[in-house]
Amino acid sequence: MSPAASELAVLFADVSGSTRLYEELGDAAALSTIARCLAVVKAACEGHAGRVVKTIGDEAMAVFPAADQAAEAAAEVQARVAEVFAGTQRLALRVGFHYGPALESEGDVFGDSVNLAARLVGVANRSQVITSAETAAALSSHLRARTRELDALTVRGKLQDVRIFELLWQDSPEDLTSLATRRVALTPTRLHLRHGDRVIVLGEDNRALMFGRDAQNDVVIADRMASRMHARIERRTGKFVLVDHSSNGTFVSIDAEAPLQLRREELTLRGHGRIGFGHAARNEGDEHVSYTCEG
Repeated sequence: MSPAASELAVLFADVSGSTRLYEELGDAAALSTIARCLAVVKAACEGHAGRVVKTIGDEAMAVFPAADQAAEAAAEVQARVAEVFAGTQRLALRVGFHYGPALESEGDVFGDSVNLAARLVGVANRSQVITSAETAAALSSHLRARTRELDALTVRGKLQDVRIFELLWQDSPEDLTSLATRRVALTPTRLHLRHGDRVIVLGEDNRALMFGRDAQNDVVIADRMASRMHARIERRTGKFVLVDHSSNGTFVSIDAEAPLQLRREELTLRGHGRIGFGHAARNEGDEHVSYTCEG
């Protein structure tokens, strides 16, 4: 049978600090504690019309018919785990969820929404619930009022960064105050590059570039000191990172500072500067790429 497509909220709950738990309690006790924690997750999810699809190690995956149900379950999961495991055996959860198209087949769930939810739980901190901007917008007003925008996340395969929100599940005055005061202004960052007479701009729509002697590169470097596939620049969460793949290294001068050599390393670009391939570009006549960061 073909997988059934539907709109689902996919939630991941991951036990934070499980490695240390095994070290402190021993394998048997730690395994038992994590199992108790995941049982709390299962009960909370099922109480909000959710279904636990599977548990793998110290992580559970659940699905819900609506975004509100996933948000309510996430808040209850965090509150119950904080209460049950307070004290010497205190542990915490990281939770991420996303609402969108998903495919169900033989009891499992697949698709972009699953991948994004897994990425969201990966960036959550202890006792934190993270969701996407699209999911926050889909929440009922009383739940949406308990979210705050945090940042933008670069996700492989996505053309644009994913804006992420935190769902505040606690009722402390500090949380409620921060909801009214904290707003993050997201300014798209662009990188202007010049190679000879050619000008290239990297941004949200065009955010990766390859350099080297091989003709398949985006920017072909004729210098014999350059490698065939020498280096690349990629956009990561509003920043641009230079990654060296070469034999002779990539040399970067930032804001007129002394050249820094990268050998199979990476560097976040800032300000403006000059990039040399295989050797430092000290003179205007040396083949190089100049750059300026904007935003």
